[in-house]
Amino acid sequence: MSNATAPADHGVTLASAVRVWARIAALSFGGPAGQIAVMHRILVEEKRWIGEQRFLHALNYCMLLPGPEAQQLAIYIGWLMHRTLGGVIAGVLFVLPGIVSIMALSWIYALYGSTGIVAGLFFGLKAAVLAIVAQAVVRIGRRSLGNRVLLGVAAAAFLLIFFFAAPFPLIVLGAGVLGYVATRAGRGEFRSGGHGGGKDGFADADSLLGEALPDHARAAGWRALKVPAVCALAWGIPVVALLLAFGPENVFTRVALFFSGAALVTFGGAYAVLGYVAQAAVQDYHWLRPGEMLDGLGMAETTPGPLIMVLQFVGFMGAYRDAGALSPLLAATLGGLLATWVTFAPCFLWIFLGAPYVERLRGNRALSGALAAISAAVVGVILNLALWFGVHAVFARVTPVAAGPLRFDAPVLTSVDPWALALSVAACIAVLRFNAGVLPTLGAAAAIGVALRLSGVR
Repeated sequence: MSNATAPADHGVTLASAVRVWARIAALSFGGPAGQIAVMHRILVEEKRWIGEQRFLHALNYCMLLPGPEAQQLAIYIGWLMHRTLGGVIAGVLFVLPGIVSIMALSWIYALYGSTGIVAGLFFGLKAAVLAIVAQAVVRIGRRSLGNRVLLGVAAAAFLLIFFFAAPFPLIVLGAGVLGYVATRAGRGEFRSGGHGGGKDGFADADSLLGEALPDHARAAGWRALKVPAVCALAWGIPVVALLLAFGPENVFTRVALFFSGAALVTFGGAYAVLGYVAQAAVQDYHWLRPGEMLDGLGMAETTPGPLIMVLQFVGFMGAYRDAGALSPLLAATLGGLLATWVTFAPCFLWIFLGAPYVERLRGNRALSGALAAISAAVVGVILNLALWFGVHAVFARVTPVAAGPLRFDAPVLTSVDPWALALSVAACIAVLRFNAGVLPTLGAAAAIGVALRLSGVR
């Protein structure tokens, strides 16, 4: 890697960058893999802003971070191209369409979700969401489980979280340490492969950014810390203010604290985050019913932006049901926006704090080993999420099982919903056997759900 300073003028104006990031945001459907693929196609192949290896290096760092790696990748590349302002613009534009879309759908859901067409719409979406999560297990598994050791890591992660309710952060931390130590010891089983990239990318030196270290990545001391410090204050001050003003039992304080904590510990992408949040939001805080978590994921799957935007829906419904002196919809709107703020604000902190140092670590093999182990563990976590969604989508009742260290929900077989089961199986066949796209599958399932509701069959 060259130690020269990158040229200040790479030919991409901030105004043109805004247009490109707005275009990426509008096309960011299909989960993190699809979003990263869109960024790769536009930024690497079409615009040639950065080269293949630099894109994958940035992606590998983002995959090691808690939170949504696709948005963090957008911030990283925006920062590379146009310093702090470029990172802020890229990160905000990437999530803005999702914020607006999920908020509008949340209002509709709160007002009309249990009636007529809307109920049928979300009944159909639940079945399709189950199929899409199953597809994520298969896709990420194919990419991440290249040998028996990685397969064993995934199996161990699944068993620990599904049957023993092991804390998700500890599972990810243990996997990362295992991959890091094993790679440092010379073992070759842990190799990472970024998703969304291609093998035919051009060299970093041929890109507009070049291969040199940007001048703003050389900042040291207070100059390097002042922007992360501002990000940390912007994230933390609202949380502390709510705690001091309303106490720990207030719903807004709980939303701020819980999602701030989730932002610190939820590694491995959107689906892994959802497994962690679903358990807490449904079982601990009682903000949602199990089926409503599926409804929220259906919203996130059908709108642009990160899938983790479903957390806005969780905060919305939690405040809607505990509005206090406020009107339910006002409280819900504030709760949803608060959940969004404390979820995404840390992403800017992680990038602005770590990216200057990560740019100097391109090619570090031990970090790649940690990434590979974490990716393998995430496969097991997503499988747990798929089974959790499947049980609650198809069965009306579950029985908690607690025997020694075992802790899991067993479905009551006599409570099966035959229409939900049939639609879920059909969606899985469409996605896994015939490679049906995300949006066509969601649209068809939603249409069938509406038809069943209007016909009185269900």
